[in-house]
Amino acid sequence: MDFKRTPDERFANLADYPFKPNYLQISDGEGGELRVHYLDEGPLDGDVVLLMHGQPAWSYLYRFMIPPLVAAGFRVIAPDLIGFGRSDKPTRQEDYSYARHINWMSEWMLALDLDQITLFCQDWGSLIGLRMLTACPDRFSSVVLSNGGLPTGMIPPEFTEPLKSAYQTLPVVKAEELGERFKDTSGIPGFLYWRKFCAESPDLEIGHLMRVASGSTLSEAAAAAYAAPFPDQSFMAGARRFPSLVPLFHDEPEVEENKAAWEVLHQFDRPFMTAFADNDPITAGGDKRFQEEVPGCRGVAHRTIEGAGHFLQQNAPGACVQAILDITGQSSPTG
Repeated sequence: MDFKRTPDERFANLADYPFKPNYLQISDGEGGELRVHYLDEGPLDGDVVLLMHGQPAWSYLYRFMIPPLVAAGFRVIAPDLIGFGRSDKPTRQEDYSYARHINWMSEWMLALDLDQITLFCQDWGSLIGLRMLTACPDRFSSVVLSNGGLPTGMIPPEFTEPLKSAYQTLPVVKAEELGERFKDTSGIPGFLYWRKFCAESPDLEIGHLMRVASGSTLSEAAAAAYAAPFPDQSFMAGARRFPSLVPLFHDEPEVEENKAAWEVLHQFDRPFMTAFADNDPITAGGDKRFQEEVPGCRGVAHRTIEGAGHFLQQNAPGACVQAILDITGQSSPTG
């Protein structure tokens, strides 16, 4: 499998990201290897907190959460998914599949022999992280799910062909228009515009996209850090491909596998918290199914984080850290 590896100098002196890189080689599934980058901060014998990012972010998203979690005594591990951050980036969009991402990250987790894990996952971090959990539930002690889910083809079958046909003629809107497309529930689902944008936008610019998604709170230095893994368009196959891998329709890959994963979640009785933002149009209402169907959600103080947006790890890091402290029964690192 052909891949790109972002030069190290792209990651020098990033704002608020003083962490030491760690690497692990995994199988690419075709007889070769890919290198996974991950952060591993805090005491090696501390309880593990696994932070799983989504698209188009990388472990930089957790820069404000890692120090207080380490201060609370946790071993904090934050990988970069294949195609993102400092991890290797296969060059063809066809090299990326939902199943491959699960296999890649599961191999990484097992190679590190992570156990008694508290999982914090958001966006694609939940689509992959929850499948890692359901494959090895005994390795996980608790979960905080934020702005994520485990979709099983949520679009009704009778709308499949009309919407797939409509997708072919959808315009590629500007990044600034995507938020309104998600909020408009009267016609074409906003996520299809997101698929189209990532797949076909002629110049996908990750820093600009993160600024639009994060609002005026994101500094120019942080936007540049989000763009650092992608020197040019040839590094962006994963970022372009990911939205097309979400199983929206009933006949897409991994729908049946995700349904089977839900059956495992129906038996998962360890503490499971939802901590969603109140203003994320992408995942709004997605917490309710987990609260109703996962036994571990019973008796847990679920929460809604005000004004945090889709990337709540950087907009409300304190609330995210507190969710982890609460689900694990730890006290605040500041007392």
